[in-house]
Amino acid sequence: MKNIFAVNTNTYHGFTVDQALEGIAAAGFKNIEIATVRSWTEHIMPEYEEAEIARIAKKAADLGLHFVGMSGHCYLMDAERLEDFKKNMALAHRLGAKTIVSSTGEAHFGKDEKFADDVLIENITTLLPLLEEYDMTLCLETHGEYGTGESLYRIAQGVGSHRVGVCYDTANVVFYGGVHPEEEIKACPYGVKFVHLKDKIGYDNVWNFPAVGSGELKLLDVIEYLNSRNFYGPFSMEVEYTGDFATKEKTEEDLVYVNAQVKSAYEYLASKGLV
Repeated sequence: MKNIFAVNTNTYHGFTVDQALEGIAAAGFKNIEIATVRSWTEHIMPEYEEAEIARIAKKAADLGLHFVGMSGHCYLMDAERLEDFKKNMALAHRLGAKTIVSSTGEAHFGKDEKFADDVLIENITTLLPLLEEYDMTLCLETHGEYGTGESLYRIAQGVGSHRVGVCYDTANVVFYGGVHPEEEIKACPYGVKFVHLKDKIGYDNVWNFPAVGSGELKLLDVIEYLNSRNFYGPFSMEVEYTGDFATKEKTEEDLVYVNAQVKSAYEYLASKGLV
């Protein structure tokens, strides 16, 4: 089977959704994971006007891009945020995305968050009827308090549904979990249902996430291992740069740079015969 590769539009944090779609398509990718992350990367949101949602969907289609997933992070311990997440799920379904991704907490700037396995399992279980209705999978991203695949596999097993699995972020497990992805992923191979293919410079908690193929992680080993377990994607490529670049106000020169990084990632995957 051929692997499915996509780009998370969070790679274009600070840029418009149109700039993200155009850059991803120009690089050669055919699939996207669209960012619906409140107060961070709001490329599409449930409260957008109907005409704007339809325009974004049509623009993606016109560019030959398919929605394989939505990055719709919410604090899943909070009942109020669960309602927001349900709206994200409905929007993902409308776009044709079969996977919705969330960390257990907010993706960025979460404050005073508390976590407990039993509460997470209970809250996620309440989402199962909608996941069934939408024929969708919820993938929990390795992030924050749950920084390893093993920890999230425990939650998925607690829910006990094929509709819930792990979104394995290859760089986050280093940043948050202090582990090497090519080894740690062996603790949860059958729980992985989505991958954030992200590179990193340094095996530490320094924010430095360059284009795939430009860092130090053994990403090809991860892909090969998952393939050996009959997982072929989606692998959603994400670049988060350095902390300073990620949070700065972006310029046209920055857009040229980001487009070049996405193109570089595509060329790297192509050089390995993956796309």
